[in-house]
Amino acid sequence: MNYATQHHIGSYQTAQAETTTAVAPTAQRVRQLDAETQRCKRAAQRQTEILTDSHVANGFLKCSFLPKLKTEQSVQACKKTAKTQRDFYKSLCKLAKHYNIEPMQTQLYSYPYNLALAMWDMETKLKRTHTNWDGFKLVQDSKKTFFISEERYNTRTTLYYIPIVPLFKMLHDPKRKKTAQLLISVCSYLYHIADIPYYRQENTYLYGMYEMMEDWVEQDDEADETESCKSELRQAEQVGDKIEQKLFNRINLLLFEQRLKNFKSPDAFDQECREMASNAFALFTEYPTAGIFRNAPISEEDPDNDDFDNETIAMEKYISFIADTKGWLYESLCESINNEFNEYGTMEEPVISKSFDGSQVTAGSLDFENRLFALLNDLCGLLYEYKTESK
Repeated sequence: MNYATQHHIGSYQTAQAETTTAVAPTAQRVRQLDAETQRCKRAAQRQTEILTDSHVANGFLKCSFLPKLKTEQSVQACKKTAKTQRDFYKSLCKLAKHYNIEPMQTQLYSYPYNLALAMWDMETKLKRTHTNWDGFKLVQDSKKTFFISEERYNTRTTLYYIPIVPLFKMLHDPKRKKTAQLLISVCSYLYHIADIPYYRQENTYLYGMYEMMEDWVEQDDEADETESCKSELRQAEQVGDKIEQKLFNRINLLLFEQRLKNFKSPDAFDQECREMASNAFALFTEYPTAGIFRNAPISEEDPDNDDFDNETIAMEKYISFIADTKGWLYESLCESINNEFNEYGTMEEPVISKSFDGSQVTAGSLDFENRLFALLNDLCGLLYEYKTESK
């Protein structure tokens, strides 16, 4: 079960820059005619027949046509087409080598069909062999023609919210205290190194959302329900501050390997925790300084533009630590978040662009993101399971 997908963002179906507005039925797009089309009435009298002059064929033979002149402009166009094709195949060769693809031989076909066929072939093979490949575009500037490819991690419109109330309860559970300490090391890595936002920090998205929920509760007139809501808000604040103090202590990073080696897993839950922690430690070891926003796209939004359809859901809005993932408070937060996200046009996802213009090709990949998002999903699932067991 994909626990990080308990609540999805808005009404998105894919992570690929789609609007959340529902698509209108095709029938509504077609403008209906006001009345049936009327046929032209046949004239009662036949048209007068016009006979071709018998000497017209001989007249055609007597005409002479001058040969089409090759102007300087047409010569330059031919040269430009030849250069475009040379640049195209040079760039295509580099792209194919980088992704270890055997391209189809299309040079024997005529222009521009040969280029279109080569691009179709490469796109088909890349889709089949590279999970993160998102597309490429052919760029033509004043000097050359070349490919730019794009690799993207598809978050599938998931809220990656890591609950810390279950972790707090686990720390006070004698049976799971060692497990909790191991998970504290994992979360400390996510807090310090992977740079996951923490909802108790004032500059985070969820901090503002919790403040908004608190304002709503203060304005509520229902005394009984209001007190229950206030209790959840107090727990979110107090537990959040206590756990953050633990995560902030970097001793948890120094003890990470030792805790992992000494950890015993007597049951299935502990075994899953140990496997998840092993993956986290391997990621920490292999990418000791990599953060989750390292390949976040550069925002190009216009601050003066009030059109929500053109705005983007930033990564820090759907990736964060959170108080809990169950109860009135969480359900209310998710409702507000979905209502907001439904107004946006696209969402940010980790992306890498690579230019095959003859310069050094970017050697980066999304291996870190592939493993980190899988780790977040597993951690969310384990904390959710513990919470269910403890009831």
